[in-house]
Amino acid sequence: MYKYFISLFMVFVFAENYAQEQPKDSLVTKEKDTLIYKTNAGIRLGVDISKPIKASLDGVYTGFEIVGDYRIKKNLYIAAELGYEEETSSEFMVSNSTAKGNYIRLGINYNAYKNWLDMNNEIFVGYRYGFALFDQTLNSYTPNVSDADNGNYFLAEPVANPVTAKNLNAHWSEFMVGIKAETLKNLFVSFSLSYKILMSVKEPENFKTLYAPGFNRIFESNTGFGFNYTVSYLIPFTKK
Repeated sequence: MYKYFISLFMVFVFAENYAQEQPKDSLVTKEKDTLIYKTNAGIRLGVDISKPIKASLDGVYTGFEIVGDYRIKKNLYIAAELGYEEETSSEFMVSNSTAKGNYIRLGINYNAYKNWLDMNNEIFVGYRYGFALFDQTLNSYTPNVSDADNGNYFLAEPVANPVTAKNLNAHWSEFMVGIKAETLKNLFVSFSLSYKILMSVKEPENFKTLYAPGFNRIFESNTGFGFNYTVSYLIPFTKK
């Protein structure tokens, strides 16, 4: 009988010790699982270096662009680009025109990349609303001349009498995908591609707008493409 009570007593003692030790182990596990690594956050400012490269290679283009973003949530950023462009376009040797002006793009980026520990890289998708205010000069054009009696059409001599239309504007939507990598502490290099859909454009009289700053070449489908290669620096003032 005494052996029975002694055995039962040992079981209760073992169970009580196990119950007291178990929460401690759970607490340690919980603390490890909920450990959060914070990274620098602040305003990130930079420039698009693809535009001066293009200007040095293409004698009919001039442009610059300032870029910036700010992280508002873990994977969500508000972003903006502000710039100036001047581009001379030729249309099938029929016309030659120059568009120049300023533009701004405003929107958001979503980072789909899951960083390790304190890394701060991005694989992002984004949206921009774009607006441009510009002038366009028709430098020269070649009119079509027809011989209605014989059914012949031929090009006449070019007319070089520049005409400038001022205060033109364009509005568009832009969808982006890109990558952004922290190469040095707080220094980032980014590359992105964009697909643009023209929402509206103010046309000059008797001529079509061929190029809008910030949008690039305007095709018949009212769509366009673009790319950016930027270098930016994060000015940190908090951690998130």
